Order: sequence, then structure tokens, then C-alpha cells
Amino acid sequence: MNTKNIFDTTYRQDYLEGYSNGSNPFIKVNCKEKSEAFNSGFNSGRAEYERMNGHVLEGIPQRIVTIKVLEDFLLAGMLGLGIDNEGYTFFQLNVIAKWYESGIEKYDPNQSVYLSEILEENGIQIH
Repeated sequence: MNTKNIFDTTYRQDYLEGYSNGSNPFIKVNCKEKSEAFNSGFNSGRAEYERMNGHVLEGIPQRIVTIKVLEDFLLAGMLGLGIDNEGYTFFQLNVIAKWYESGIEKYDPNQSVYLSEILEENGIQIH
């Protein structure tokens, strides 16, 4: 991204629109018809998507991995919970495993019990 344009409202809006489109594997864009900001955002969004889900050209997986999904797996590892890995590709499972294992490394049984109690008090059930 061109840092001199970061503070330009139009550039930022085009970049974010491009990023959003790039993050969606179902959207195809003709970059020749778009602005530099849009194209930069699109390329960043597509790279982010492919880093977590594999190349779009290899097919779109049944379930899409996002940062939110990875954070959920990290939390599951931190709480010592099992995970549901149905519907993910081998590529995605490798990415998920790194986040889950990172959570396991931070697992503290005492904190897990305390956090579970707080979540239950707030009506959040953990399976």
C-alpha cells in the first residue's frame, strides 16, 4: 500500500472495498477497471484469504477460515477444549493446528476453570 495515500479518505475507502472483495473467494474482479487503491486492497485481501484457506484456483473450501475462526481455535486451545474440524481442508487444518497449539501452550487449568465459571455466569456455554 502506498503510505502517502493512507490518510486520503477516497484512497482508504477504495482500499477497504478492494480488501473486502479480495477476502471473498466468490468475487472475481477485473483489476484493469479499478483504482490503484482498490487493486492494492484486493491483492491484500486475497493474499490474506489464501494464507488461511489455500489458493482460490484450487477450489473454495466448504468452510472458510477467518481471523475470528482462528481466534476461536486459539481460545479452545487455551481452555483445553476439543475442536470440531469437520468440513475443513487439509491446508486449513494445518493453519488451524498452529493456532490451536499456540493456545495449548498457554493453557493453564486454573485459569480455564475460572474463565469457564465467568462464561457460564454470563450464559455462555462451552462444549
